[in-house]
Amino acid sequence: MENPHQQLLSTKRWVIKIGSALLTKPGEGLDVDRIRWLSGEIAELRSQGKEIVLVTSGSVAAGMQRLGWRKRPHALHQLQAAASVGQMGLIHAYATACEQHGIHTAQILLTHSDLADRGRHLNARSALHTLLEMGILPVVNENDTIATDEIRFGDNDTLAAMTANLVEADVLVILTDQDGLFDSDPRLNPNARMLAASAANNPNLDGMAGDSKGELGRGGMATKLAAARRAARSGATTVILSGKHPLNLRHLAAGQGVGTLLWPDIKPIKARQQWLAGHLVPKGRLMLDDGAVAVIKQQGRSILPVGVRQVD
Repeated sequence: MENPHQQLLSTKRWVIKIGSALLTKPGEGLDVDRIRWLSGEIAELRSQGKEIVLVTSGSVAAGMQRLGWRKRPHALHQLQAAASVGQMGLIHAYATACEQHGIHTAQILLTHSDLADRGRHLNARSALHTLLEMGILPVVNENDTIATDEIRFGDNDTLAAMTANLVEADVLVILTDQDGLFDSDPRLNPNARMLAASAANNPNLDGMAGDSKGELGRGGMATKLAAARRAARSGATTVILSGKHPLNLRHLAAGQGVGTLLWPDIKPIKARQQWLAGHLVPKGRLMLDDGAVAVIKQQGRSILPVGVRQVD
């Protein structure tokens, strides 16, 4: 592709994920000023006809500050407490900032089990579509207060990708504290080079992503790459972009080459197949005969009981 960023000019529905590192000031809690100008950028995109779904981190980090905790706790019950304390301030900050631009917001808290259950999955999808039709900005976060280690998304990059699948978004934008995906960690190597664009499933990207992550968040570049590949299942283009530069989002919407663009290089799969592949938590194991394996791998069809040799 000569300039893959140009393809974003014709896109309509964007999911924008904002990470904890962008939303908090060390020792000060929420960065309300940044939330204000990010809300202004979202308002600008909406004025251009874009439909926006916002996926936000920050509830745990905000709660830590209000509780006077300097380090992110490891105990699940402490994380749940911090999330419940911080979520109120987080959603209030978004609502207040967006109201200045005449935008109404809606809070949506999800857990992995919500999307793994087919009925709740469809209800969440219907709610999001209805909010978009009404011109309301959905603000999505993981419901950390009730999520457990076994059923949590793991990080909000994954939640953002699942949300992109859910609403059939054209674009997933992952805002972070880095300019994009580099061939090495730019915080350690001043000569690190940023990748402008690539196919999402390019295997060479795995060595570039590494596993670094911020102190307050859970997601490093490896999770962002995994999110891009998940989003590609529904045909979404992913852009990893710095959220520290005030005009980056509008530059991206104008087709300028900011951030790292990862285009979908696989044929989009049907919504139900996406749900089966990406939202269910495996809880057993089937041993299949060669015929059943061929049916699944080559034809993508359901199998008959006769093809099951063993159940664990």
